[in-house]
Amino acid sequence: MASNPTEEKAKQSALSYLSAWGESPVPPTILATLITSLHARPPQLLPLSFPPVLLASTFLNLYSYTTDSAGITAAWSGLYLLLARRRKPEHMMQKFGTRGIVRGATMGVCGINVLAGGWVYATGKKADEGVSVR
Repeated sequence: MASNPTEEKAKQSALSYLSAWGESPVPPTILATLITSLHARPPQLLPLSFPPVLLASTFLNLYSYTTDSAGITAAWSGLYLLLARRRKPEHMMQKFGTRGIVRGATMGVCGINVLAGGWVYATGKKADEGVSVR
């Protein structure tokens, strides 16, 4: 029989969405941008050490080291999430102001990066696993 154009497409599972997020070079770049926007004024040196590592992870991803890049992104996103959770807003307006919304988005992207990058790193193959060295 001929295929009908109205047939339903196969739905992607949650794990395939997670894999696609973890293998993409965009999430570490977005996270680096959000972290920089939060901590550039006034300059805070410890949080500003995270964007260069995340951008290096993007660079690795673009050069086909997706599994290694996912592991680096997951690890550094988890470290930033631990660092960011220590700070508690004192007033309700600090939670729902512009900085509070950006901070919440940053922490959300960090959480997703930890899950997706960890999944890709745990289930992915490295580029040099199939090559034997002699």
